[in-house]
Amino acid sequence: MLSAFNRVVLLFSAATLFSCTPADPIQKFSGPAQGSTYNISFWSEQPVDAAALKKQVEAELERIDLAMSNYRPDSVIEKFNQQQSTEAVEVGTELVQLVEQARFVSSQSQGCYDLTVKPLFELWGFKADKFNQPTAQQLADTLALIGMEKIQQRSPSMLAKQVPQLRVDVSSIAQGWTVAQLAKILEQAGVQNYLVEVGGELQVKGKKPQQQAWKVAIEKPLPGSQTLQKVITVQQSEPMAVMTSGTYRHYFDADGKRYSHVLDARIGAPVKHNTVSTTVLIENPTLGDAWSTAFLCMGSQDGKAVADRLGMKVLFIDQIDDELVEISSEALSNTKTVTMQ
Repeated sequence: MLSAFNRVVLLFSAATLFSCTPADPIQKFSGPAQGSTYNISFWSEQPVDAAALKKQVEAELERIDLAMSNYRPDSVIEKFNQQQSTEAVEVGTELVQLVEQARFVSSQSQGCYDLTVKPLFELWGFKADKFNQPTAQQLADTLALIGMEKIQQRSPSMLAKQVPQLRVDVSSIAQGWTVAQLAKILEQAGVQNYLVEVGGELQVKGKKPQQQAWKVAIEKPLPGSQTLQKVITVQQSEPMAVMTSGTYRHYFDADGKRYSHVLDARIGAPVKHNTVSTTVLIENPTLGDAWSTAFLCMGSQDGKAVADRLGMKVLFIDQIDDELVEISSEALSNTKTVTMQ
């Protein structure tokens, strides 16, 4: 399974939140996927074999798992991580593409977002679920082993490390990639109206029956809360991905401070800002997945500046004492393709 370690399931499928009547032509199927679940809702004016479609979807999930899971030693990415050398390794074009898309997001976030930070998670104790305050020397030693610049593309299907101990974890971008791949399967079957969700990351296209819009709910970003913060109604018929990340499900409280699992790769430490949730609305679910983590790393102040410069639709939620404060990017405030309640 792919790791959901540096992300949080904040979104509920519209198929769950907004149930259909028995006469509704929406078809649904779901199952386990990537350490979480997947849910697909769709309808089509032409006959579609839902059982065959589910079989294709689950075969694709298994294929992606074998390539990108950091939790199975036989996966392509883990074999690359296990190789303690700087020689180029054949990993396939998909993984190379993911690394390059992540590299772009990393550069735009000034290095805050990084696929190689897993040693920092372990150093701070998040893997063992036991808080550890690293020494300055431990941080320096670990930072020497991470960095997107230490991953090199040697060909369209080959990667190499500059440091033999380097490890790559694509969990912060691979679920978005997975959503995109499952959406392709639906479209190849002639389905143009759907909601695809994997681990809380999702994409919608078209409309529900009777030209009703798809609706997506964002959970209130508080520990133990299962109430709604926002409902997003997607007004457009073209594909729209909704990707959310948050800090509030995985953290340590120690010495009167809260330490988030979201780590700033530039300093090797948990972020200290007040942003607890980010939601990105974007056409490309792969980039949206990476960006939701990157914006969460940067926080609302720095992140909004980047979102405004790039024209991206982003909702930041900050926690100030007991109050949740929403900050929208300029593009989100001005959009007519979605409404938020």
